[in-house]
Amino acid sequence: MTDLERFKNRAQAGKLLARQLAAHARHGNAPQSANGLDAIVLALPRGGVPVAFAVAMTLELELDLLIVRKLGLPWQPEYAIGAVGSGGVRVLQPGVPGLMGVTREEVDAIAARELAEIDRRARVYRGGRAEPVLTGRVAIIVDDGIATGSTMAAAVQVARRRQAARVVVAVPVAPPETLRMLEPDVDELVCLAAPPRFRAVSQWYDSFDQTSDEEVQDLLAMAWRHQDDRRLEQPPNREDRT
Repeated sequence: MTDLERFKNRAQAGKLLARQLAAHARHGNAPQSANGLDAIVLALPRGGVPVAFAVAMTLELELDLLIVRKLGLPWQPEYAIGAVGSGGVRVLQPGVPGLMGVTREEVDAIAARELAEIDRRARVYRGGRAEPVLTGRVAIIVDDGIATGSTMAAAVQVARRRQAARVVVAVPVAPPETLRMLEPDVDELVCLAAPPRFRAVSQWYDSFDQTSDEEVQDLLAMAWRHQDDRRLEQPPNREDRT
């Protein structure tokens, strides 16, 4: 945990988070990180991308996306009642449907709308770039913070379904009760600060402007260009040498 009361911004939070994830860093042109497995940083867009970008660039790891969406109350969208992810993943808070009068039909309608937004974001952010293979890899899922945990729980399920060898959740800040809820489902949980009096993620940042689609695209383009250049610099396999 950090002794900072607040983070300056998402980039600073990501650099601090990278220090706690150093065991997963790639060293030079080695095909694997120090722990013997190939790690990849998966950002939850949009706000998780600047944090994950700082983590990935600091540790020389591949950066990509894991797109999930919160399900909000029909009359109060910021209040999470669950989340959805690709591949049919759906996580609902206890008591949903039924909680506060929310019907199954309303949940299904909200889920359909958010799944459409997942498809839109995938097209906008990825373009024609293929999704990364997670099989046998360490999936480090990064966001700018966690509140209820529904979105992160859905992201963990998506990574498991895509056969990640290990799932690591890494965030700057989250309430203690949410961390306790997530802990049994992940292999490693890294959180810099777990304040007991938690109201919102934004409360713990000096600057917490909304991350735009354009910022996400720019950061991904920089990371992917760096990754492609690094691949070109890698020496050929021993059996390819003459």
